[in-house]
Amino acid sequence: MDVAVLVNLRSRRGSRRVAELARAELPHARVIASRSLADTEGFIRDLQRSAPDLVISAGGDGTAVGLINALRPANELSELPIGLLPLGTGNGWANATRAPKWKEGLARVGALARQRSPISTKRFDLVEVCGRIAPFAGTGWDAELIDDFHAQKTGIGVLPKKAREGVAGYLQGLLTRTFPRHLFATEPLEVELINTGEDAFTIDETGRPAPLPGGESGRLLYRGPAGVCGAATSPEWGFGFKAYPFAKAMPRRMSVRVYAAGAVEAIAHTRDLWRGVHPIPKMHTWQLTQCKMVFSRPMPFQIGGDRHGHVTEVEYRIADETVNVLDWPRIGPLGRA
Repeated sequence: MDVAVLVNLRSRRGSRRVAELARAELPHARVIASRSLADTEGFIRDLQRSAPDLVISAGGDGTAVGLINALRPANELSELPIGLLPLGTGNGWANATRAPKWKEGLARVGALARQRSPISTKRFDLVEVCGRIAPFAGTGWDAELIDDFHAQKTGIGVLPKKAREGVAGYLQGLLTRTFPRHLFATEPLEVELINTGEDAFTIDETGRPAPLPGGESGRLLYRGPAGVCGAATSPEWGFGFKAYPFAKAMPRRMSVRVYAAGAVEAIAHTRDLWRGVHPIPKMHTWQLTQCKMVFSRPMPFQIGGDRHGHVTEVEYRIADETVNVLDWPRIGPLGRA
């Protein structure tokens, strides 16, 4: 089995040690420890010259999103299986594929290669936005929180600096920076959501998709306040935060959500929001193929967990492409598929 492994040394847990273990578990694999964009581009060119049987993306969400977008122009996505190993900060997409920790993941892939077992995959839909494809994207607190997470690492905070990585750092950024900013905001954000695709579905109180009366193409689905709004085909945003619990409720549909509560109410419902509880007050959910959001002021915007500037208008659609992701639950500890 021909395996290629991309280890992002700039991801939170990326290191030469990961690359060395990958070479030990997969002695015939193409392994690159990437420290720069040029390294990654060289890896992509090699894949395009000679496609492997399996690509392992060892990094965070940004690593995997960068990889699939680099492969997209060459039409490599439809047939090339990709395994996600969590070395990043949030690892939302890897968690959604139920990926194990990186050491166990490499051991499983190594056993799979030695036994020459079939590669078990699942087809994963994607969101297309701003010319890129990703498992999730959005505006509002989630995009701001990325900046606030990095700012709190060195700024004033309750936690000691060595404890500001991971979920603790995100919570500190959320509670000391993101929420206070919205709590004292003088200009609340408003958004208009217009359906530009097939007839809309919503999620009923039992958690089941249901046709939305008045949800035809061209109809205004929502106008009002918004703290967070975005679209996803992956249930998780990172750290087990199930921001889009109905992302897999309908094939070839993306889950679009708007959370209209203010900062105080959001803090009170943090636990339920994290767990993806439904229904929850002021959370609006649709299952759409395409839509447009128009904001009352410029908003920070993230694609796959990486900031992409500010937007006043954004269009989402279900991407034509899908990705075959490694089905980790079927790749057992001994590599049995």
